[in-house]
Amino acid sequence: MSGKETFPMARAAGCPFDPAPGLTKRAPVSRVRLWDGSEPWLITRYADVRAVLADSRVSVDVAQPGFPHTNAVSKARDARMKTLMQMDPPEHTVQRRLLAPEFTVRKMAALRPRVQELVDGLLDRMLAGPNPADLVEAFALPLPSLVICELLGVPYADRDFFQGVARTLVMDDPDPARAVAASEELNAYLEDLVAAKAAEPGDDLLSKLQQRGAMTSREIAVLGQLLLVAGHDTTAAMIALGTAVLLTHPEQFRDATADPVEELLRYLSITHTEARRVALADLEIGGQLIRAGEGIIAVKSTANRDPLAFPDPGRFDVRRSARHHVAFGYGRHLCLGAPLARVELEVAYSALRRRIPTLELAAPLDRLEFKENAIFYSVRELPVTWASTLTTVPPGSSTKKRRTPHGSSVSG
Repeated sequence: MSGKETFPMARAAGCPFDPAPGLTKRAPVSRVRLWDGSEPWLITRYADVRAVLADSRVSVDVAQPGFPHTNAVSKARDARMKTLMQMDPPEHTVQRRLLAPEFTVRKMAALRPRVQELVDGLLDRMLAGPNPADLVEAFALPLPSLVICELLGVPYADRDFFQGVARTLVMDDPDPARAVAASEELNAYLEDLVAAKAAEPGDDLLSKLQQRGAMTSREIAVLGQLLLVAGHDTTAAMIALGTAVLLTHPEQFRDATADPVEELLRYLSITHTEARRVALADLEIGGQLIRAGEGIIAVKSTANRDPLAFPDPGRFDVRRSARHHVAFGYGRHLCLGAPLARVELEVAYSALRRRIPTLELAAPLDRLEFKENAIFYSVRELPVTWASTLTTVPPGSSTKKRRTPHGSSVSG
């Protein structure tokens, strides 16, 4: 045994929103031990993380020797299915160019009225139901699921299926074959869906990709799985965990003059597994020589808490200028869905504050269960309560009955 600390590391009890102490109390570039005994380099400073993520001499290709796999599940799954996230140029460049026009800031802004409609429908249902309620089940999970289903052209009625696949991708699953089988089942489902869209296309992303003819049905299905699973899981985690942060800072939750999204993205950095890379050539990061073939883990959570980039980084402040965070990554693999996520988060947090200003946690923070073993860190449940006299109709909105999410068409 080398005595090196094992990654990922446990967060401190009572500090669920902060990076693990083992990440912050170490040299900026140092070795850690992974589940398989390998010892990649851990990069924790903001400037160094950006340098790694922008360097063409590092690779995201999981097939490269020395790549620091997250766990046995990801290693087995990655051997069968290569997504956009695991491609280097020129393969990555080709696929990203096909998708980028569908995720522009302008196109995502055009979705805002529909996202608002879905948000209001979900909050209508939550406010008309039991009080307290679980915000994860009532709001945080269904909202991004509805949005990504409509965008891709996937029936929302099948949400339990793809959400179940996402749940198999955990940090400590003892049976990688289970996750691989679930992933392949979802691929088969999406290939069948793409085939159906060939005969009867809609105004959705899967239909558009099929009609362009630049990708095979299998490639579209693999890409669809990435967007479907990551597109709902990440945003659901941010809505839930971000709301928990806001409700522990009630004065900032009620501050209608500030948008909390960028500060929450900086403060939380929910990608628990961090950004994985492998060096293709010798390079120097933070004064440390990293040899070709050595694994690298760029830690976005500590980069976003670096005092050289964010003064007093442990303080949550919705008025901070935080847009230069790396929660969405950096460089050529900057998250393609960032504009969509921002729209969803902006609408979700704003609606919660505007429509339920008396919202508060219905359980102490130390009683909440956090997803320590998941790819995306969040809360399993978020019990919330509100004043019983609160109206269920938002100011200025129509009193006519809304179309509910469960009755809406996924074609939008």
